[in-house]
Amino acid sequence: MPWIQRDLTLAPHRRGFHLITDQVVGALPELRACSVGILQVFLQHTSASLTLNENADPDVRNDLESSFSALVPESSAFTHTCEGPDDMPAHVKASLLGASLSIPVRDGRLALGVWQGITLCEHRDRAGSRRLVLTLQAG
Repeated sequence: MPWIQRDLTLAPHRRGFHLITDQVVGALPELRACSVGILQVFLQHTSASLTLNENADPDVRNDLESSFSALVPESSAFTHTCEGPDDMPAHVKASLLGASLSIPVRDGRLALGVWQGITLCEHRDRAGSRRLVLTLQAG
């Protein structure tokens, strides 16, 4: 199977941690035909991020948001303030978490752990849509 690359645009989300696994898998029907491979998920933004984390209990995602907001408070003395008080903290959080994930593919599925899901970490209060580049290398 040749490499496959696809863009996925996510609708705007409120600030927080949001499961997007089903949207990513839904954008790649070719995944079902792959016996082994790797999927790279890349987020084309600097004020949001991606992580692999809890896919069952939404309390975990709420606690992650609370923890990151406490870790990087908007009340910090940032120099970059022209885009609002949530912008620079969003850049810091995005740098801590990162913009890409590499996930193994096995037997037509993402080889995620039982409790793992792909999570969009939205760090802005009023963010727009977010763009992902999905690159599947599989055999």
